[in-house]
Amino acid sequence: MILQENFILRRAIRYTQQLTNDNEFEFKPIDARIVINPPDDNIYDFCGYFEIQDLLDNKAHKEPLNLEHTMWAHTILTSGKIIGIVIYTGDETRMSMNSRKPRTKVGIFDNEINFLSKLDFLFMVLASLHLLFLSGLGSNWYILLTRYILLLSWIIPISMRVNLDFAKALFSYNINKDPEIPGSVARNSNIPEELGRVKYLLTDKTGTLTQNDMIFKKLVTEQSMYSEENVGEIKRLVKKNCEKYDGPMASENDLLDKTLTNQKKNVNKKNRRENEFVLRDMITALAICNNVTPTMDEGVKVYQASSPDEVALVNFSESLNMVLKERNQEEVRIENPAGVIEDFYILAMFPFSSESKRMGILVRHQTSGRVIFYLKGADSIMLNKVKKVYKPVVQDECEGLAREGLRTLVMAQKFMTEEEYNEWNVHFHEATLSLVNRHEMIRECAEKLEVEMDFLGVTGVEDKLQENVCSSIEAIRHAGIKIWMLTGDKVETAKCIAISAGIKSSDQDIYEIKGISDSLELHQKIIEYSNKLTNVLLIEGTCLGTILRDYEKLFYDIAGKAPAVIFCRCLPTQKAIITEGLKKFSKKIVCCVGDGGNDVGMIQSSDVGIGIVGREGLQAALASDFSVQQFKYITDLLLWHGRLAYKRSSTLAQFVLHRGLIIATIQFIFCSVFYFVAISVFNGILMFGYSTFYTSLPVFCLVFFELKSIKIFIILRFWTKISAGKKQLIFHLYIKLCKKEEN
Repeated sequence: MILQENFILRRAIRYTQQLTNDNEFEFKPIDARIVINPPDDNIYDFCGYFEIQDLLDNKAHKEPLNLEHTMWAHTILTSGKIIGIVIYTGDETRMSMNSRKPRTKVGIFDNEINFLSKLDFLFMVLASLHLLFLSGLGSNWYILLTRYILLLSWIIPISMRVNLDFAKALFSYNINKDPEIPGSVARNSNIPEELGRVKYLLTDKTGTLTQNDMIFKKLVTEQSMYSEENVGEIKRLVKKNCEKYDGPMASENDLLDKTLTNQKKNVNKKNRRENEFVLRDMITALAICNNVTPTMDEGVKVYQASSPDEVALVNFSESLNMVLKERNQEEVRIENPAGVIEDFYILAMFPFSSESKRMGILVRHQTSGRVIFYLKGADSIMLNKVKKVYKPVVQDECEGLAREGLRTLVMAQKFMTEEEYNEWNVHFHEATLSLVNRHEMIRECAEKLEVEMDFLGVTGVEDKLQENVCSSIEAIRHAGIKIWMLTGDKVETAKCIAISAGIKSSDQDIYEIKGISDSLELHQKIIEYSNKLTNVLLIEGTCLGTILRDYEKLFYDIAGKAPAVIFCRCLPTQKAIITEGLKKFSKKIVCCVGDGGNDVGMIQSSDVGIGIVGREGLQAALASDFSVQQFKYITDLLLWHGRLAYKRSSTLAQFVLHRGLIIATIQFIFCSVFYFVAISVFNGILMFGYSTFYTSLPVFCLVFFELKSIKIFIILRFWTKISAGKKQLIFHLYIKLCKKEEN
């Protein structure tokens, strides 16, 4: 079992933190109120404020409340104790309002069995009508018709449902107990045979094909590039700057654009900072601009965060001796390479989201009093946030790192004067207290800060491939399963992973559709690709939206024939839309694989969902039909367990149908020969014993062992003609043969 590292930070109301006794964990009574929005089903949003009358100045003290101040039902507190107030109960809780009737997945196999059962029913009715017409229509013809239907009702496979459910339960048990795929769980025992019929495998990249374990590879500033081999030089430069200056943004040029009193500087001089200043601010930003909280676990410091990316960057800054010592909702404390403790007061924080693709934090350096805004995010977002002079550098460096298969993160900062901060803080305080459109108002305040920012650098981290990913994908491709990779990363990174993971073979090219907004041009590109179906198709998320809106059927018809498809800059909602569309237009079994909460929609929309227990938690695993520990286990799941389950279920269904058809055919011939008499040819007890006991051996053999058609024929054909001793001998020999073949 993989130890989970995804912790979600929750904060207490600042005012109430001083209202507990030292010796006793009890809350002092206060006269306050909490104003919140009415109940809704959005578990990712909460707006309200805490209000109390201040007795000293007789003014109302208000403190904004957001999602970080809440703990939804079934939340597990990892450390300490809390006192809280229940604000939603019963049907008004978010969990209750998000409850939906569970969707029961029914496989194509069950639909095919239902169709064959309908054909059997139709055959029974037609055969009964045929006997009725040949016997002549008497006055009581409807009674005679009913008797014919009852006599031929053995054709309806009533016991098939029980036999198949027993078989599926056993197949699921084999998956759970297979030592070759430890930790695998079959959460849905209705569709194990669908694993053997998968035609399309849609997979996430980060945490699914890769380990989601970030390792520092390169750091690029405007003037220099540093790799793993240059870590010592980075340490030296950062330590030198920390020993010389009292904090970040200490160089004179930092204040050139903000300070109008410094007229001695030449305004035509290029405002470029020395590299050691940029490096120091860059490493400081890595240690501060995050939501990582250091905790002590049995004397060992452990970083807790909701994302392993955050922990990886903090670990990297710690390797450069810029150590995150303490974090709470009011301040961040770090120790710089010179051994000096630096305190930063948190003035505002703008957390990362899949929509914004960036995170910002506004802090005040205690020693120098400087107000600094740090921002980090994807290059596509940060290009519009930094100064124009830095845009070519950001674009070129990010593309270069992406070609090497590295994940990039752009860091920037901005100095604010005290006047600018005070003016901005008035609007921000109003936005945090608003109960209507609070997030939009806060985002507008953040965007006022995210302009004309100074570029610090780009980090390039490697996300290693999971173990045996290449061989697993190769086996899946050779089995005739087409692989589609859906990722939110940029085009270059996705291409590198596709090549290294084996989604694109060496004899294939990549046909790219990106950076196009015109609908007609996109249509032309799709038609052009239809003549190059030997190439791997790559589509950017911005183009995908237009394609699915205007040419949905055409796209799926052509993309379904591609050897592989790569979707870049793909949103979580688009993953689910792609899955639904592929199911709709291809009419094939679609299997989706993911490891994070953003893959849940895709997994639940698929015919077969496989969740990987990874560093991002159990959301995907709990929402899936089957969960595994690593991607390499999917090969055994599909090509071994899925294949056997499908073959055995099919043979079992054919046997049960064949058994009923034989009895009904004998009855039909008997009635026809003996002047259409409505009398059963067999005794009821004999028929019950035949279907329940006499033919139970082949049923159990079909479930437990893989039988070839010739073996079935031999057993059914000669079983009644041999002695009891020979039956027992043949049975034991056959069991050994099946076990040997299966092994």
